[in-house]
Amino acid sequence: MGFLDKFENGVERVVNNAFARAFRSEVKPIELADALRRELDDRAAVVGRDRTVVPNEFTIELSTPDYDQVEAWGAEALAEELAANVTEHASGQHYAFVGPVTVSFSENTEQDAGRFAVHSATVRGAVAPATSNAAPSPRHPLIDIDGQRYILTGPVTVIGRGSEADIIVDDPGVSRRHLEIRVTPDGVVASDMGSTNGVFVEGHQVPAATLLDGNTLTIGRTRILFWTGGDTDGDE
Repeated sequence: MGFLDKFENGVERVVNNAFARAFRSEVKPIELADALRRELDDRAAVVGRDRTVVPNEFTIELSTPDYDQVEAWGAEALAEELAANVTEHASGQHYAFVGPVTVSFSENTEQDAGRFAVHSATVRGAVAPATSNAAPSPRHPLIDIDGQRYILTGPVTVIGRGSEADIIVDDPGVSRRHLEIRVTPDGVVASDMGSTNGVFVEGHQVPAATLLDGNTLTIGRTRILFWTGGDTDGDE
């Protein structure tokens, strides 16, 4: 259970009352989550049959007291929780993203305490969370990494343990930049990026391989499932 849920169930029980003290009279996390969900709904754009795209990058503008309190409590943890909440809402509404979902905070010294503004943008990236209606295609394949599903929205996706990777894998057997997946007109190619433990496709270690729908890749102890949706024309 994330602290947004805990907040709804009673802030007095969250982190030994630290959260309750921090947000007693100013902006509350659940208010931020509600505002982000409204932003998704208000800016949802129908771009094709059964495809509604929503923003994926959000900045929450806070007053100085609220910004300081968010920073003191842990802005990164709150941002991750809010991003997960946004992704869950998008999945429930059958929205689609074109890039990774991020939430950040900015300070506005002229903003009154307890008031805030949400700014959003639709920014294409290498990967996007796969929501409930996400359909893979040769242009935008879908991968599943230990239950987390992603649509490859850019031409090149790097998977590894380091912070510079597009998809970060928490596996000591995975190198910082371990695997590259490149979408080309001739197919989707997976390549070892000089990793320590190699890349395996269907159990065979390979320096590079053109992937087929349904292939299984292994890096370290991490299994990656790959789909293009079978024989499709790649149109969105």
